[in-house]
Amino acid sequence: MSQDDAGELQTFHWMMDMLQSVDVGIVVLDRDYRIRIWNGFMESHSGRLPSMVRGKTLFELFPDINAAWFSQKAKPVFELKTRAFMTWEQRPYLFKFHNYRPITGSEPFMYQNITLAPLVSSTGNVDFISMMIYDMTDVATGKKQLEALQVWQTEEQERVSRV
Repeated sequence: MSQDDAGELQTFHWMMDMLQSVDVGIVVLDRDYRIRIWNGFMESHSGRLPSMVRGKTLFELFPDINAAWFSQKAKPVFELKTRAFMTWEQRPYLFKFHNYRPITGSEPFMYQNITLAPLVSSTGNVDFISMMIYDMTDVATGKKQLEALQVWQTEEQERVSRV
């Protein structure tokens, strides 16, 4: 093995380690929505090992995900090689994971932003897409608390003005 090959192999291992330990869910799906990659974030929050999910469809494992809706979101990613986004404000979550901060967190589940991105092969085809799942629970909780405070303040101002 040449020194260049050894360096590339080392870089590959670092990248794989980083993908497993990053605090973002990473899932790679094929055109049949079969799971190919399932990183540590997903394992930790779902309780399912990569070996348990690999090769199964997203919809087999998570039947509460609407297959028609998700396919409609993923279609332009495969066909047009463009990204697609789902925000917690449109849909609170795709995967109903428990909030992992039950003592400090006031929400029972994790709010999520999702990015679907094409994985373009060397031939220019998109046979796989990546799904990145971001935990937005702290942001969602803060926004909900701010909105509740604004409602309370408005009601309090109305009450005071009536007196």
